[in-house]
Amino acid sequence: MTTESNAMEQKAQKTKVYYRGGASEAVYAFGLFGAWFYYLTQATSIGMAVLGILKGFIWPALLVYELLKYLNM
Repeated sequence: MTTESNAMEQKAQKTKVYYRGGASEAVYAFGLFGAWFYYLTQATSIGMAVLGILKGFIWPALLVYELLKYLNM
């Protein structure tokens, strides 16, 4: 009897967490695919293609860095 009540109590204590990413994930995905398309079409070797894939992941950080540098912050 106690095992049934413990199982029911544990089930009742679990909280459901809903994650709603919103449109920002879609915008980042479009930017990621666009950057990959650009860098991969410009690549002339396998090394440049790998570098292009890596650049595709970090382009938002580079964009913010250059913007802050331009604004002298």
